[in-house]
Amino acid sequence: QVLLMESGGGSVQAGGSLRLSCEASKYDACMGWFRQAPGKEREGVARIYGYGERTYYAESVKGRFTISRDNARNTVYLQMNSLKPEDIAMYYCAAGYSGRGTLCSLSNDAYAYWGQGTQVTVSS
Repeated sequence: QVLLMESGGGSVQAGGSLRLSCEASKYDACMGWFRQAPGKEREGVARIYGYGERTYYAESVKGRFTISRDNARNTVYLQMNSLKPEDIAMYYCAAGYSGRGTLCSLSNDAYAYWGQGTQVTVSS
């Protein structure tokens, strides 16, 4: 089992930046960030594999968000720049392959362990 704890959420103005952190209880090769806006399904934002050389982003955040990791600290980060009101959501960290779907994809079903989430609010 992998325990995950997110931090770093908050409220910023449009165009601002936030850096989310996810500390894991142990190393997992694949970790992802997801988000769920009010009234919408949870969607994949970014994922990272291995030592950080393999990353993948949703089209909606490509060029604005950067996922990275510090394996010595079992921590994954999501640097979010140029934030927009449409980025408002609860952001979740995920790890561990559930056995469903494609390994290390941006599919909700692919991950076994989830954090409690951290809220991001962007004002226009």
